[in-house]
Amino acid sequence: MSNDVTTIGKRSSTSSNQNVSRWFKKYNHGNRLLTLVLFLPPALLLFTIFVILPIGEAGYYSLFRWNGYGEPSQWVEFSNYVRLFKHGAFDTAVWNTFKIILISLVIQLPLALIIALSIYKKNWANSLFRLIFFLPYILAEVAAGLIWRFVFDGDYGVMARFTEALNTDTWYILADKNWAFVAILVVLVWKYFGFHMMIYIAALQGVPKDLIEASKLDGASRFQAIWYVKIPLIMSGITISIFFSILGALQTFDLIMPLTGGGPSNSTHTLVSYLYTFGITRMNVGFGSAVGVVLFICCVIFAFTYQSTIMKDKK
Repeated sequence: MSNDVTTIGKRSSTSSNQNVSRWFKKYNHGNRLLTLVLFLPPALLLFTIFVILPIGEAGYYSLFRWNGYGEPSQWVEFSNYVRLFKHGAFDTAVWNTFKIILISLVIQLPLALIIALSIYKKNWANSLFRLIFFLPYILAEVAAGLIWRFVFDGDYGVMARFTEALNTDTWYILADKNWAFVAILVVLVWKYFGFHMMIYIAALQGVPKDLIEASKLDGASRFQAIWYVKIPLIMSGITISIFFSILGALQTFDLIMPLTGGGPSNSTHTLVSYLYTFGITRMNVGFGSAVGVVLFICCVIFAFTYQSTIMKDKK
């Protein structure tokens, strides 16, 4: 008799647990559905207004010769794109953008990683150095450009004092066609390496200390511990850092305008500054829209390719 009562009790308990489980599933499903109904439509509306429609309009306007006033009426089909790819300044802008990507991958990111490996441990001195190295990233791009414009000024800036100390001729580096973009690359490395450094520091602080200690007990040198233990464990952080670096290089604009404005002789344009100069300031919105479409396609191809190949492997 007691066994029957126990069996009935177990069955009742099991049935009760199943009912509770079903109720929770139903409740959670209802909550998810309510959240979807409440938050998805506004998000889709904003995304459509501020992303989808402007992209569609840019593609439409790129088929016209239009100055931005009134309705576009002069249909030119793909002549804006033909003109774009025949323009020497556009070739320069593409090449300069590629240079930024190359310098970011070869100099900026390794520099950020080396500094992160040196100061990722938690103590007051490292915290101070992190603040110092991260400050350039916090500084607004236009303000940073104006500061460095003064530094490179051949009459009153640091460059003027440097040439005076060496007793050499005044050097206007930002007006030198061969060196102006090199100066911009220096500023870009200085401005953004702190951002990537913080990504690496966050990743390094998540590396288990036991693994590092175990590698030391096995006789690994400091370099071997970094190369075979730390770097493989922070590859996800390095991957996302590379993604941000390349995507940011494709959109470089804010530092170019206060430093050189794309000059001298259009030698320091990037894709975005080229769009602004030849599309917006010259009231040629149709041509600028064509540049925007090309830039958008480049960014989308890179983002989807990178995420579906390299970032997918790191998940």
